[in-house]
Amino acid sequence: MLKAMFRDLIAGRELAWQLAVRDIRAQYRQTVLGLIWAFILPLANTLTWIFLSRSGIVSISDTELPYPVYVFTGTMIWAIFMDAVNAPLQKTLAAKQMLAKINFQREAIVVSGIYQTLFNGAIKIMILIGTLLFFGIYPDWGLICLPMGIISLILAGTSLGLLLTPVGMLYTDIGKSLPLLMQFLMYLTPVVFPMPTSTLTAVIYKFNPLTPLILSTRNWLTGFTPVYLSYFFIVNALVIALLLVVWVLYRAAMPILIERLSA
Repeated sequence: MLKAMFRDLIAGRELAWQLAVRDIRAQYRQTVLGLIWAFILPLANTLTWIFLSRSGIVSISDTELPYPVYVFTGTMIWAIFMDAVNAPLQKTLAAKQMLAKINFQREAIVVSGIYQTLFNGAIKIMILIGTLLFFGIYPDWGLICLPMGIISLILAGTSLGLLLTPVGMLYTDIGKSLPLLMQFLMYLTPVVFPMPTSTLTAVIYKFNPLTPLILSTRNWLTGFTPVYLSYFFIVNALVIALLLVVWVLYRAAMPILIERLSA
């Protein structure tokens, strides 16, 4: 099975690229703001949290970066992760008709979502670097490691999204509830809040597997030394193992799902 999986993955790479190019063009073709949509939602979240912090409605402890920079980098990095989570289900649902009529490598659908997430992520990173330079924050050698952090977030998001895809194809509740669940998960990750130092919240933040991915990526981007580097590599090893497992489940479930959807 593993040989067949990787054979299909390689065989479907050209189709995945064509699907990604088609979807990226369609994503921006009928919009007035174009590429601005890549960061408009994180910017809105940033402005909201800056307002809540400065008005005293929410008390935010000190951060190593100016808080506007801290929350903007956090929400932009989180947006890349969210794109990766949403992509498998969205791409598979969009390809339902093609799946029912044409026999092709199913992995191409998932890989096309990864390509599109990488494209949108590259736009977000360029905007982030411009924002950091505007605030007088200059990345250092750690910027070389930044792609490793971005790819780790995309692989983690793809694993989670692929795990939910078979159920999400049968029940639309999954797709509708996913944004709410992701919003709640964001508050348990150091995206808009710094790492707590005490109480139960500190334990939750520390053992959240997304914490080292978010913090390490932000630190590489902003010129700080990653604190949870060992934890980062442990989580990546677990993510790769999870991705292989959910990939097998996805392949096993797709023929059954296609048959049910066709009926």
